Amino acid sequence: MMPDHTRLRRSVLYAPASNGKALAKLPSLPCDAAIIDLEDAVAPGDKITAREGLAALFEKRPAGRELVIRINPISGEWGADDLQAALACQPDGILLPKVETPRDILEAGDILDDNDARDTLRLWAMIETPRALLNIGAIAELGRDPASRLACLVAGTNDLVKETGILATPDRRYLVPWLMQMVLAARAGGLDILDGVSNDFRDSEAFARECAEAAAMGFDGKTLIHPAQIEAANEAFSPSQEALSEARGIVAGFAAAENEDKGVIVLNGRMVERMHLHQAENLLAKAASIGK
Repeated sequence: MMPDHTRLRRSVLYAPASNGKALAKLPSLPCDAAIIDLEDAVAPGDKITAREGLAALFEKRPAGRELVIRINPISGEWGADDLQAALACQPDGILLPKVETPRDILEAGDILDDNDARDTLRLWAMIETPRALLNIGAIAELGRDPASRLACLVAGTNDLVKETGILATPDRRYLVPWLMQMVLAARAGGLDILDGVSNDFRDSEAFARECAEAAAMGFDGKTLIHPAQIEAANEAFSPSQEALSEARGIVAGFAAAENEDKGVIVLNGRMVERMHLHQAENLLAKAASIGK
């Protein structure tokens, strides 16, 4: 199942809720979405102050920008209050850290329902622990149930490296099997899936290569830690002109009167099925969203 591309998530920038300067820059940045972070990017001594500052940001929220708030674990010291503060801001989504089982998402959804959160409020889930990977299929399956509110999975690659002890190589060779597992699960659940962050924002070539590889693996976009990474992410996760040309050809081929009832046609010497038509339409819809 392919995700709905009416929402672009090519470049999703983390912004610490405690960093007023970073938050002030958000309206001028070309990222598709932003995650206002109350968790890892905020020191323990700043948690309460950061939470209290959310309201001011959302009063002046930039139009057309998807804004998601990452809270601390609900079962921890700050999580429950974070969730209530996030609800008051009416973000587009709430990112749950350290998700390990479907119940983590269902319990958060119950809290949203008990607080009469609007139906359009989505939940995102960080996949960043070994247990989450073992349960990834069951977690992603919630995407098929609109009542769960689950819309997007986010790879927490730094935490996975830390929790498993694997070597973090530039080519991410030891992470790739797990990343592909996340993509497969996301597609089975009809969810978007975002790649984890790249820590060295100064190495633009390495970052562009990582984006290209993530796009080839099937990710919808990448989470970012610095505005300098936005342009490369947007480019990597946008359809190429060659792909768009091919998609238009497929749509036109099936639209021809002689092909309207056919399940398979021949284009440029290649067999093309209606599943390829669906893929082409999704690609063109994504390009249209980018154009807007």
